Amino acid sequence: MSYPTPWQGQGQGPQPWHGQGGASMLAATADRERAVDVLRAGFAEGRLREDELEKRVARAYDARTVGELMLLVADLPQGPQATVVQVPPPGFRSVPPTFLPAPLPPTNGKAVGALVCGLLIVPTLGLTGIPAVILGHTARAEIRRTDEVGDGLALTGLVFGWLAVSAWTLFLMLLVVAGASSN
Repeated sequence: MSYPTPWQGQGQGPQPWHGQGGASMLAATADRERAVDVLRAGFAEGRLREDELEKRVARAYDARTVGELMLLVADLPQGPQATVVQVPPPGFRSVPPTFLPAPLPPTNGKAVGALVCGLLIVPTLGLTGIPAVILGHTARAEIRRTDEVGDGLALTGLVFGWLAVSAWTLFLMLLVVAGASSN
């Protein structure tokens, strides 16, 4: 007696494949792991009870198709996205937004300005030193308050700015001393 295999109907022959990424596509190990990650995230957020998590994880590892996995995570915020109708090129693997790296925080604009002013002290003969110091201190205060990056840029601008201010101060003091000694 011949028994139908799981991917065939009840003696109807092979069933048609419903396209790339379709619900009837056989699930890969990576698909199961992604579904389990989504389930664990739902549990960590308090959306699933522990017993429900355990049942769903067991079902995820037993799932044969992507459709079965989609049903397990459909009621979670990071569940399946709308299916893509276009067929991706061979070798292309779509990554759900859940698994993409977090975006980098923005760089503080005043820190960039402090660095630019600090680097321009040579061509401007130190005239951009004071703006570099002001921008550097302001940027470092904003960076401590916000989630921006650029503390190194602000610090570099501060160092160059203070060097320029110190050089101008020394130069002016020498001029005063020279003027006083000539009288």
